[in-house]
Amino acid sequence: MQSTRGELPNNSLIHPPGFYVVGLNSMAYANIYVIFLSVIYVFTVISNVFLITIIFYDHRLHVPKFMAIFNLSVIDLMLSTSLVPGMIKIYLFLDNFIPFNLCLVQMFTYYALLGLEAIALCVLAYDRLIAICFPLRQESLNTNTKMAYIICGIWVFGIGTGLYGPISMTQLSFCGSVRVNSYFCDFAPVFRLACNDTSQQWSFATSKTILLVFLPFSFIFLTYTCILITVFRMKSIQSRYKALATCTEHLILVALFFFPVLVVFNLGFFGIVINPNVRGVVLSMTSLLMPCVNPIVYSLKTKEIRSRVYSLFAQRRSVLPLKM
Repeated sequence: MQSTRGELPNNSLIHPPGFYVVGLNSMAYANIYVIFLSVIYVFTVISNVFLITIIFYDHRLHVPKFMAIFNLSVIDLMLSTSLVPGMIKIYLFLDNFIPFNLCLVQMFTYYALLGLEAIALCVLAYDRLIAICFPLRQESLNTNTKMAYIICGIWVFGIGTGLYGPISMTQLSFCGSVRVNSYFCDFAPVFRLACNDTSQQWSFATSKTILLVFLPFSFIFLTYTCILITVFRMKSIQSRYKALATCTEHLILVALFFFPVLVVFNLGFFGIVINPNVRGVVLSMTSLLMPCVNPIVYSLKTKEIRSRVYSLFAQRRSVLPLKM
């Protein structure tokens, strides 16, 4: 899709002092929604910091699987922080003005982390693929060093792909409205305000959707296809159940993240106009629900983390009587 607006010469670019984020103004029951997001955000921060601390200090958890979980929790923490505090500030202080450069920073941070979230789920799928399909070669195929390289690589890739969008905004002129109909400096609602050609931004949005949504989802789908083929070749029903049980927490996170994102970006990809309130709610919930659920499912479903938590509480109880 291309803009029908005429192009302005580069030396006539008009950049406003900033933008007014007005998504919350038109939302019914905005106060209830912001309170709800605030509660989820506080829980998300506490639970993810707790999970990160457990993995960081317990050397027994310094294995590829928990390195990938650690990476996902860090991304979860940063992703939710890139969005919710700004929404709370807008609601509490009635200050919805965001300076131009700060708007670009928020845009970069949010979409870079959203892409990293998708790729981090691919890394966990890769870990499950190696563990179930190649159990005898797991220690050689999936080592701590290889996982560290993979994690570093996805961060470089995610940051690199996230830079182009905000940089391309500096090539646009904003000579009309500066009211962003979203809850944050959202890429599409911002570039639609430009009064010159936005075909470059549309192309980038389409390419990034394919690269960081459809390709990761396709990779995860193919990964679980291979896992299911391997599982159904197992002779023991107990072995099948045990193998599939190790994937449940990951599948929960995949569903929570990809389903709403695929719906929003698919509609936008085919040119279907989405109600700004619906788009804002879906993206904000995507940025919070999975980060909130991640430490819960991995703490409850993973034996190693449960054991570590129980041992911490047991040590705490044994120390308290001594102090008394």
